[in-house]
Amino acid sequence: MAKSLSHPTEQRKRIVASLIASGKIHSQADVVRELKLKGLDVTQATASRDLQELGAMRSKAKNGSTQYILAGAPTAGSGTNLIISIASSANTVVLRTPPAAAQFLASSLDSAILADELPTAIGTIAGDDTVLVIASTATGGAALAKKISTIFGKGK
Repeated sequence: MAKSLSHPTEQRKRIVASLIASGKIHSQADVVRELKLKGLDVTQATASRDLQELGAMRSKAKNGSTQYILAGAPTAGSGTNLIISIASSANTVVLRTPPAAAQFLASSLDSAILADELPTAIGTIAGDDTVLVIASTATGGAALAKKISTIFGKGK
């Protein structure tokens, strides 16, 4: 029988992060089930809150299934696997990604902008498989594309 949650919240979140990293989490129900197997009873609302607070995002795995990943964590879908191509023009950069990966990449880019790792970018817009990055100067697209390529891996 599963015991009531007596572990601190941070310990539970470390367990959830470990489960995500192992590729076992495809839904909030998976979080509830896996934690129950570890003796922790949580509600779907708690699982949802933990995923949100961890910065977990839904992404497509190589086999096409949906799974949760942690932003900034190296996974099968991060780094060079996320960027298929990079093109620039004037003050824009267009990044092509696998289906359903654009929002994850845009979030990573936004974090890099906030951390001042991409100081010449002012923001991103993401679709399903395309990210538009806006440079802060009228002709900064090419330099920004090069910097993105350096930080996030070269596109094809």
